[in-house]
Amino acid sequence: MIEDLKDHLRKLEETHINIDVRLSPDKLNKLLADDFFEIGSSGGIHNKKDCLEGGVVLSEMTLHNFEIHPLSPEVVLSTYYIVDKTRKRNTLRSSIWKLIDGRWQLYFHQGTITPLQLSDIPEENE
Repeated sequence: MIEDLKDHLRKLEETHINIDVRLSPDKLNKLLADDFFEIGSSGGIHNKKDCLEGGVVLSEMTLHNFEIHPLSPEVVLSTYYIVDKTRKRNTLRSSIWKLIDGRWQLYFHQGTITPLQLSDIPEENE
């Protein structure tokens, strides 16, 4: 059961970094909870309205070392590492997903730029 949830949330995180989704306010609207907010890697704070009206960063990114940490049956913390090929930098990321009206929605997100390379990060399930 936990592996199914992990796979599902990983797919949602991959959706979140997909450029086609990031270009679509409709797709972002479905993914982000109404109370969504983030602390960006730039240090800025953004809410759902900011993301839908102002857009989000369009970068080619790959997700690695995805893990989940259930906080309750309806709230899960996910952590992972991003290689941003466009901006040539790496970030450690965390998200809080909430089960709202029967579907998982992104409630909170934070990215922190890191000098760590992918080879420095422990592999999944280690």
